[in-house]
Amino acid sequence: MSMQVGSSDGDEDEMNSAINTTPLVDVMLVLLIIFLITIPVVTQSVKLQLPKERNLPTQTKPENILLAVSRDGDVYWNTRKMPDTEALVQALKKESIKDPQPEVHIRGDEDARYESVGRLVVACQRAGIAKVGFITEAPPRQ
Repeated sequence: MSMQVGSSDGDEDEMNSAINTTPLVDVMLVLLIIFLITIPVVTQSVKLQLPKERNLPTQTKPENILLAVSRDGDVYWNTRKMPDTEALVQALKKESIKDPQPEVHIRGDEDARYESVGRLVVACQRAGIAKVGFITEAPPRQ
């Protein structure tokens, strides 16, 4: 008894080297269906009427308080450097009892840490200042 392993006559089919893409298409269709079902769930949100706001030029009044934060975190009242946060709070408390209460405008260096600007906002809150605004530059026109 013998077994023939190969054919010597050459009429046997050659190996098929093409990739079967049917499983890939099946997986992609399943993923497409999953995404189509889940996207409406993700994009749902509460219906709100958001405020429409425009940036207005600053109304500079002499009674407004101008605070600035440098790149290093130093705080300036106009051009005078404040020694610490407690001195700033005490000075703001003196201003907060005036009628009408002055507005505080904060200018922050673009490289200043958010923490430094946040300390100013908290200091204004501790002193009882009602109106705090931020001064920025308009973006360049393109």
